[in-house]
Amino acid sequence: MKKNILISAVLVAGSLSLASCDDFLTTQNTTQGNDESFLDSDASVLATTSPLYNYVWNSFNDKAYYSMGDGRSNNLTARWSDYIFPYTNFTETALSPGLEDSWNALYSVVAQSNNVINRIQKYSSSAVSESAKTQGMAEARFMRGLAYWYIASLWNKGVIYTNTAEAASNTITPAHRMTDVMEFAIRDMEFAAANLSESQANPGRVTCYSAYGMLSRFYLSMAGLTTDGEYDGANIATDFDRGNRNTYYLDLAKKAALKCMEGPYSLLENYGDLFAVKTWNNNNESVFQLQWLSGSTDAIGWGANNPISSYFSWSTMVGETNWGNATFASYDLVRTYDPQDRIRRHYTICTVGEVYPDLNTKNDGYIYNVTEADYEKKCNVKKHVIGKLDDNGQSYQQSSGVNTYMMRLAEVYLNYTEAAMGNSASTSDTEYFNRVRERAGMPRLGTVTYSDLIYERRIEFAFEGLFWYDLLRRSYYQQSEVVNYLNHQDRNASYEWDESEDCQYAKTADADDVSTATVAHLTLPISDVDRGRNPLLGKDPVVYEFGPREINVNDLFK
Repeated sequence: MKKNILISAVLVAGSLSLASCDDFLTTQNTTQGNDESFLDSDASVLATTSPLYNYVWNSFNDKAYYSMGDGRSNNLTARWSDYIFPYTNFTETALSPGLEDSWNALYSVVAQSNNVINRIQKYSSSAVSESAKTQGMAEARFMRGLAYWYIASLWNKGVIYTNTAEAASNTITPAHRMTDVMEFAIRDMEFAAANLSESQANPGRVTCYSAYGMLSRFYLSMAGLTTDGEYDGANIATDFDRGNRNTYYLDLAKKAALKCMEGPYSLLENYGDLFAVKTWNNNNESVFQLQWLSGSTDAIGWGANNPISSYFSWSTMVGETNWGNATFASYDLVRTYDPQDRIRRHYTICTVGEVYPDLNTKNDGYIYNVTEADYEKKCNVKKHVIGKLDDNGQSYQQSSGVNTYMMRLAEVYLNYTEAAMGNSASTSDTEYFNRVRERAGMPRLGTVTYSDLIYERRIEFAFEGLFWYDLLRRSYYQQSEVVNYLNHQDRNASYEWDESEDCQYAKTADADDVSTATVAHLTLPISDVDRGRNPLLGKDPVVYEFGPREINVNDLFK
């Protein structure tokens, strides 16, 4: 059980400072006791990396995960949640709520990953094996690399640093170029792939296969950002409508996906089991999940709890905390579902008449818009709503006890398909793509186009924080197409149940507060607060000077 991996996180939580800071670079290691004697065994290294699976990601998970991944991409309508609607409406400014929190949340991961790496290097006694030190640093670099991938994707630049204490002593520092941040993320993840073990020390720990899976995502991003060959700082793409990508990285993405598939993963037979309490955590399809403790916040404390269900539960009958009545699926997402795609729709969004026996169990289940009326003008989110304590024995207020998916094998399958399609209009290499479709009860396709692929990505992973990054990746080489797409999504449109429509819902009114999307909206502004602390963040980014490559990709993919 995940409790085994995380019990040490509670014991060493004091060794990672997670309090709010004056600056995102000032998160420092505040280890209690004697650092020099603390890491005196392989077990102590394992313990010191445990908080990297939950505590350091807590702020990101709380809102940025879905507000950026699903709110920005118009999977969500949330007109009264100020950490979502400005980003959905393209009306955000440098003063908008959520910007500072999102930036700082990801830099919390960077800072604490740096602390772990430096601590292992400096304070491990002779009793700690080299393999344990390497494994611990690889886990931290996995987390740091993933955080930097998010930073590069959202802000097109970022401050790269590897020593948190040194960075905290000089917080006025320029940001680095997007491609450099992406390259830094790739090098971290390549190190993780080369050095993580093939098996887990405890359930939920990342392995080399987890890193290969993430590399399939990272390489797809870099394929759009560069022209040809391995990144050297000079082959940065400047024509964002050129229509093709760097085949060097497309090939690596395909290889990385295949390496991940050599791991212990398999698709769950039933799509709904991915989001059922008993089969959610650390299942066979999970490549990487954030690991949250189960229990009330009084018992487990704040920081290792998962509050996402609180933001989507729409009534007192379906959640211990119910803030989600006005946060629901966008009309554009509702109308996108193929009428045959009933399985994924059922487990992702609520539509009139859908029956959920896992909710309101003491009254024999819950029927949407029947058990409670007046829900015909919205489709609430089902995917993160798992019921109350009476329903499942583990849902407390702001603490669902389920993990957060950061990557599933289904994504790796679709990453492979995207890489196989390459710069062609379609691909006949569809086996892995069709495995995802068939699990959802959808017919096989003999050839796959980009339209087919983006449909699968959106519907398969709706509300799992991914769709905005799929659109960004496309914008690196088909920018005008993406901007045009964003302007034809009927953002925040009102709708209601209408059985005469193919999607069973009809638009009733357009939103009047949505701005026209432009190229500028593909990059988030850095908050005024952070620019005030570090004025150089508002300047043009600078070059990051890389040292020699640690990992030879030819060795990585033998």
